[in-house]
Amino acid sequence: MSNTDITIGELNTVGEANAQYVVSLIRSIPDFPKHGILFRDFMPVLSDPRANHLLNEALIKALPVQPDEFDTIAGLEARGFLIGPPMAELTGKGFVAVRKAGKLPPDTYAEDYSLEYGSASIEIERNAIHKGERILLVDDLIATGGSALAARRLIEQAGGIVVGCSFVMELNGLHGREALGLDAISSLMTMPA
Repeated sequence: MSNTDITIGELNTVGEANAQYVVSLIRSIPDFPKHGILFRDFMPVLSDPRANHLLNEALIKALPVQPDEFDTIAGLEARGFLIGPPMAELTGKGFVAVRKAGKLPPDTYAEDYSLEYGSASIEIERNAIHKGERILLVDDLIATGGSALAARRLIEQAGGIVVGCSFVMELNGLHGREALGLDAISSLMTMPA
């Protein structure tokens, strides 16, 4: 399946040819994880040294807030774990994991949310974030915004403040940005839902 429906936005910060190279590696898998869903897999980007470097460079260049405006990066399981630590290292920040339910030892905060194809719950350790800590939330994809909004609520329960969100991909027409209620949101590319 072709990626001609992917619109390069802030990925263009690494140059048109480099952006097209990254996009060429994204797999589009129809009817996964269920019928009617078009799954966008960016794992081939991470396995390619050039594309992985370009992705990390673009994520840093497209930060929705400056590094001095956040203290820590929080990534959503699972693919937020793959992009968050390199971003944290490149900005001189720490990393906090937002995990699927049951993966962390007690005590945790938990939040349920809806997906396009079901429901889920995520958790964060109660002592992972300090009161007033400014957090940049990262993940590979924003669709309806359900998981990112749940993560924002968890961070706020822990006393943190989400100052921005950074995504690799964004699905058009699902209003995920609006659901988050933040102005500082970046995504490297957009595509139809």
